[in-house]
Amino acid sequence: MPKDTAVYTHGHHESVLRSHTWRTAANSAAYLLDSLRPHMRILDIGCGPGTITADLAELVPDGHVTGVDRASGVLEQARATAAARGLANVDFAVGDVHALEYPDDTFCVVHAHQVLQHVGDPVQALREMHRVTRPGGFIAVRDADYAAMTWYPASEGLDDWLDLYRRVARANGGEPDAGRRLRSWALRAGLEDVRATSGTWTFATPQERAWWSGLWADRTLASAYADRVTGGDHATAEQLAAVSRAWREWGRHEDGWFSVLHGEILCRKDA
Repeated sequence: MPKDTAVYTHGHHESVLRSHTWRTAANSAAYLLDSLRPHMRILDIGCGPGTITADLAELVPDGHVTGVDRASGVLEQARATAAARGLANVDFAVGDVHALEYPDDTFCVVHAHQVLQHVGDPVQALREMHRVTRPGGFIAVRDADYAAMTWYPASEGLDDWLDLYRRVARANGGEPDAGRRLRSWALRAGLEDVRATSGTWTFATPQERAWWSGLWADRTLASAYADRVTGGDHATAEQLAAVSRAWREWGRHEDGWFSVLHGEILCRKDA
């Protein structure tokens, strides 16, 4: 089976995990929750620090959740998250969505949040997700769409950020505008019964603006993303510093508003 060749753009710097640990099943997988049943066995791909994974485990108390991620280091945080919540029906393993090490028809639900935008072959990833899903089960995928992100007030610095991020993500082998492509990728993978929806995150209160702008300002300067920007000659350290300042400036606007659009697909595998 093929292996992923894309580079994960963000890495796992504290500024990245600050965002990832905020994610819950309620704010990041609401489109899936009505389909869950207490007995289900779930595979959570790209689980990161495990906050969504732990929520899913609480929602299937008679079932089991397995979280997988390519980065072994972040799984220690995921295990700690599950342990702190007293969850006994969850485990974690290193895994690659292009070549999952599970038999056919293993899971009732295979879920991936913000994963396909970072992989080298999203169609193959969806084929693998479909393969390990039981007949009658669900493949659930949600990804942001960077080109559809919008904010107020206008900021040339954030325009520069968006252009730069999209170029770097594509140079790393990913597709930052994945949200709009999920249904197309699913159909190319041979999936049927594809329900396509969308959802948003919105940051508008003073606390939300400070948190969102702060994590991006820090990520722009200190994360693996920053190293990949300068190492790939996409921008200079001075240009990154200007983008970071633009994030903090936007966050100080009392009328500031930022919205992140996500594409979502929920696919039922034929029984």
